[in-house]
Amino acid sequence: MILSQYTKEFSYNFRLAAPVILGMLGHTFVSFVDNIMVGQLGTAELAAVSLGNSFMFIAMSIGIGFSTAITPLVAESDAANNFSEGKSAFKHGLFLCTVLGIALCFAVFFAKPLLYFMKQPIEVVDLALPYLNLVAFSLVPLIVFQAFKQFSDGLSMTKYPMYATILANVVNVVLNYLLIFGKFGCPELGIVGAAYGTLFSRVIMVIHLWWLLTKKEKSKAFVTNIKFFLLEKLMLKKLINLGLPSAMQMFFEVAIFTSAIWLSGLLGKNPQAANQIALNLSSMTFMVAMGLSVASMIRVGNQKGLHQYHELRRIAMSIFLLAILLATCFAAIFFVFHDDLPKLYVDYDDAKNLLDNTEVVSIAAQIMIAAAIFQISDGIQVVVLGALRGLQDVKIPTIITFISYWIIGFPISFYLGKEEAYGSFGIWLGLLAGLTTAAILLYVRFDYLTKKLIQQSHAH
Repeated sequence: MILSQYTKEFSYNFRLAAPVILGMLGHTFVSFVDNIMVGQLGTAELAAVSLGNSFMFIAMSIGIGFSTAITPLVAESDAANNFSEGKSAFKHGLFLCTVLGIALCFAVFFAKPLLYFMKQPIEVVDLALPYLNLVAFSLVPLIVFQAFKQFSDGLSMTKYPMYATILANVVNVVLNYLLIFGKFGCPELGIVGAAYGTLFSRVIMVIHLWWLLTKKEKSKAFVTNIKFFLLEKLMLKKLINLGLPSAMQMFFEVAIFTSAIWLSGLLGKNPQAANQIALNLSSMTFMVAMGLSVASMIRVGNQKGLHQYHELRRIAMSIFLLAILLATCFAAIFFVFHDDLPKLYVDYDDAKNLLDNTEVVSIAAQIMIAAAIFQISDGIQVVVLGALRGLQDVKIPTIITFISYWIIGFPISFYLGKEEAYGSFGIWLGLLAGLTTAAILLYVRFDYLTKKLIQQSHAH
């Protein structure tokens, strides 16, 4: 096995993944800007936005997870030059994503009273409710956008969703500035202004992506003249069978990170702040792995459409290798700068809060060491999961993710995360155990399936 067989794919893989990574970082950047702007209003407002968003993340993970069903079906029909199959996958996917977006919007809307039972400060909950009302509506355009994005990715046109995301970010920042602080004669709406910014920018994002896709020869016929309500049972069933397990995989993973936020909250506000810092830094590097995961889903889907199983395995392995190399670089950065990175998040000149800030940084510095090792497991599990989605194998991976995060990871986080045990570091050891188990088991599954496909193709 010569290494160049794998490395020669690097530049194409990265070209495919880069727009996805930038688009994902764009999403993270929006919440980063929201936090900075809302943070100017006060700590209660900032806590309200993060509490509101913890509900939103769970709803978004289900919607985004479900929409990934569109990509492998479109990639497979694109490689096989089967237009009608591809258009059908897109149309039915768009229909299901719209229905799901509306359902999730109502779910978040009716789940709001739960905020009062979560032992959160009352002033924070009172601020979070009006914010949630509007942000819940933005789930509809967001998940419809996801349907267009996953379709566009399936045609290997990963640049256009990125353009739409960048435009949405600019709109969001401008609207936030005008509406949170009431600039240029606009009403001063506080955190509700941030919610309006999110809602409008997501509507613009969908319209812009659709417009871009109508302008391109390759995608125009797919996205125009959609007979939205002429549906076939077979295609709906195929998408639901792929989409539901994918939504569950994403839900299990997002839920364990959300539970880490909740567990660290039991330790106090400083451990919770430290946990937030480590999560924020890890989520930035995770976006790179997510981009490669989309590339592996597209390319494996293409090779499956061509029935080239040797090539499929070689290309997938090259993406795994690229992911491991990048993750190792991030791990080294986290390890070497584990004391310095958390300092970016606190103000050392703030004499009044100096003790708190010093404690936050020292806890975060410890967690960064666990986060460094977890880069590699996290990178492998998400990229292999992408390859398995490309193979349209989703049921067994769903069981694997559930066992890894909830049977192995969460109990470790729960027991080692207690104050008398390892505290915050213990919570992250649980996350590390869960991700590492997932990475190993998912790879074993991929290895088994691809060898089986190669054997079957030789037998014919």
